[in-house]
This record gives sequence, structure tokens and C-alpha cells, in this order.
Amino acid sequence: MARKCEITGKKTMFGNNVPRKGLAKKKGGAGQHIGVKTKRTFKVNLINKKFFIPNLGRSVSIKVSANALRSISKIGLDAFLKKNCKKIENFL
Repeated sequence: MARKCEITGKKTMFGNNVPRKGLAKKKGGAGQHIGVKTKRTFKVNLINKKFFIPNLGRSVSIKVSANALRSISKIGLDAFLKKNCKKIENFL
């Protein structure tokens, strides 16, 4: 499966590594030199988590980002899914 949060849709992002040499001008140096940029990935912090759903009477295993897990623990799974327009039946 893809490295993607099943609830929020967060997935791997791409960017650049930017190497910098030298002391910044505001710190009294001659200025920074930027080297060659190379590609890199920013991976999502995913956790496989089992959630018990009382109205279905069973547990569901979902790949969730750590950020979504924090929100779920604050407001609850049902409220979080309603807020993100998702249905529990999608995860069965």
C-alpha cells in the first residue's frame, strides 16, 4: 500500500537539500554560499492503529498520521471523521 494517511490523505512530499557554507552577513561573515541542491523526500509519520467502533461492534485497523492521531484522541474518531467528510464504512 501507499505511504499515505487513510483519513487525512497526507502523503510523501518532495523538496531539496540545500547545503550552506560560510558565516551569514548579519553574523559578521562574508555571506553564505549555497551549494548544489539535491532532491529529498519528506515522509509522513504513519502509525498502524486499531480503533474500536462501538456502533459496528468491531475493530478497524487504519494507517493514520501522528497529527491525525492527536486530533482523534482530542475529539474522538466519529467527530474527526465527520469533520473530514469520511465515513467509517470506507475503512472496512
